[in-house]
Amino acid sequence: MTSKITYLGDLRTSSVHIQSGEKVISDAPVDNNGKGEAFSPTDIVANALGSCMLTIMGIKARDMQVAIEGSTAEVTKVMQSSPRMIAEINIVFTMKSDADKKSREILERAALTCPVHLSLHPDVKRDIVFNWQ
Repeated sequence: MTSKITYLGDLRTSSVHIQSGEKVISDAPVDNNGKGEAFSPTDIVANALGSCMLTIMGIKARDMQVAIEGSTAEVTKVMQSSPRMIAEINIVFTMKSDADKKSREILERAALTCPVHLSLHPDVKRDIVFNWQ
């Protein structure tokens, strides 16, 4: 088992990661009858894409002995109303690294092979930008 989710009422859930015991709270968003006081489930999906891409780049960067610590991803999720689903995920990466051009290309390609990216439905538009500093 990966996690256990408990419905707390008032459109809120608590998820516990079995291996670590870490908890995540989710709320329905304001535009869907919720309070919006925590990540919504679709926020978590969009955030997972950015996190997964950074993680895969981190693995590849470590293998290549390239530092990317301090790099960030700004994630924007766009919903569509009918059917209600994620229509688009936009991510702007700010990569803190002195990697050369070839290493940057390898890291960007690696990011696009992350499991979350490969698992999203093809109808979910993805706009991914890498800014290297």
